[in-house]
Amino acid sequence: MKKSIKHAALLLALVVPFTAQAHKAWLRPSQTVISGSAPWITVDAAVSNDLFYFNHVPLRMDNLVIIAPDGSHVQPQNAATGKYRSVFDVELTQTGTWRIANVGGGLSASWKENGETKRWRGNPADFTTQVPKDAAELNVSQGASRVETFVTNGNPNDTALKPSGQGLEMQPITHPNDLFAGEEAKFRLLIDGKPAANVDIEIVRGETRYRNAQDEIKLKSGANGEFSVTWPEPGMYWLEASTSDDKTSLPQAKERRLSYVATLEVLPQ
Repeated sequence: MKKSIKHAALLLALVVPFTAQAHKAWLRPSQTVISGSAPWITVDAAVSNDLFYFNHVPLRMDNLVIIAPDGSHVQPQNAATGKYRSVFDVELTQTGTWRIANVGGGLSASWKENGETKRWRGNPADFTTQVPKDAAELNVSQGASRVETFVTNGNPNDTALKPSGQGLEMQPITHPNDLFAGEEAKFRLLIDGKPAANVDIEIVRGETRYRNAQDEIKLKSGANGEFSVTWPEPGMYWLEASTSDDKTSLPQAKERRLSYVATLEVLPQ
């Protein structure tokens, strides 16, 4: 993978979830519901302008986590990164529900230097060498993001759906591979394992390339972190939630920006 591509993908993985710009990060599996003896799926990973098309940069796979139905972690196979997307295969050797996630984090900083605003984004290890120690008007924030999807082979189960207790996560109440057009689905947002109230949520159906309007669904989590959505039609949907707080784990940062993204398939009735 070329260094320039990897660097651009790293920056976007840190920045995209925390801004209102058009770029969207996502993982899209070739299938979400499948059955058979040791079937395979292929997953595309990208940051794009249109859902779900490869027209911007690949999503980096440095922090890819694949959780099998028994809770064990497995490695992707045949992984590759090109100009516009990353791609990898997963052999579904177990029956049940799999969780495939790209979990990222890092620091972003801004400061004044000779009257100009300077900006930096990267990992904590590089912070001390790349950001001036005595920088004027230094503002540092910590980012934590999760981009994920779910796949079920045969009968579903919920072992892989258990939250990690870190950052912003979605805890399904309705199984994420049991979604149908015209039916209501319920989910719960958590921050560090606790219900996340009053978090903004946006849901967009794919194929935005072929329609003028985004047709986004905007929601907000309740006091118990729960929210519900009735799917208007079948298709692949992009769900995004974001918020911020001051519960940083890195001493350099005063603010923590949290982002969550899921790709969900809604089937016809």
